[in-house]
Amino acid sequence: MTINCKGKLLNLDSPIVMGILNVTPDSFYDGGNLSNEDKIIAKADQMLKEGATILDIGGYSSKPGAEEVSEKEEIERVVPAIKQIISQFPEAIISADTFRSAVAIEAVNTGASIINDISAGDLDPHMFATVRELQVPYCIMHMQGNPKIMQENPTYENVVTEVFFSLSKKVELLRKMGVNDILIDPGFGFGKTIEHNYEILNNLNHFSLMNLPILVGVSRKSMIYKVLQNTPTEALNGTTALNSFALTKGANILRVHDVKEAQETIYLFNKLTQNETSNALTL
Repeated sequence: MTINCKGKLLNLDSPIVMGILNVTPDSFYDGGNLSNEDKIIAKADQMLKEGATILDIGGYSSKPGAEEVSEKEEIERVVPAIKQIISQFPEAIISADTFRSAVAIEAVNTGASIINDISAGDLDPHMFATVRELQVPYCIMHMQGNPKIMQENPTYENVVTEVFFSLSKKVELLRKMGVNDILIDPGFGFGKTIEHNYEILNNLNHFSLMNLPILVGVSRKSMIYKVLQNTPTEALNGTTALNSFALTKGANILRVHDVKEAQETIYLFNKLTQNETSNALTL
């Protein structure tokens, strides 16, 4: 399983890590941490050294109840960060975390090679056509509602079936439009209760039926810290536990704040599955 990132073929047969770089003042965990160029470069350097394959740059906080950010302001946050990272790490694979087509265009023209859209095109009617023109991998995430209202009363008759169906319809449309590389994200924490999140995670293997890379983003989210009755700062251990389970259910990309721990999780998962294969061959 591969995706083409501006001529670089990225192999996803073994799981990889996407490191989160939020250039926002109000993200739920790391808001305001990357407030200048030196901090952005230092964080990117750390994540790449720790094993991140992709750096995901976001300039719009999508936490529940997040305030609106203008398109201009989002571009002014994201584009300089991409430029700074590309100038220091020209081989880095950068994903732009945006639901706006105008931001996507500016990001890709600056050096990003993946678009990560939390709305799967729902918040910008031009996004699908834009991605087709840009010809970069496109990650579509399921979200019920929008960031401002998504957690007010999320309701489903069958959350796994409805999320699967929603994503599959988007995939079908994108395929017809000529978008080649598509990734799917069930959207943990986006218009879902804690119970919904765990039901999806427990049934993540069903999403493999689409034969597309699956991105899982549970890092330090409320589905962890509310269950453990702690805080996002204390939720690294819980993140590792759920990432381990996600790998057993077919996750291809772990989107995380903590790259080193996620990379170690993948390393041990690969060791375990290699041993399972070896044992099966000797029986």
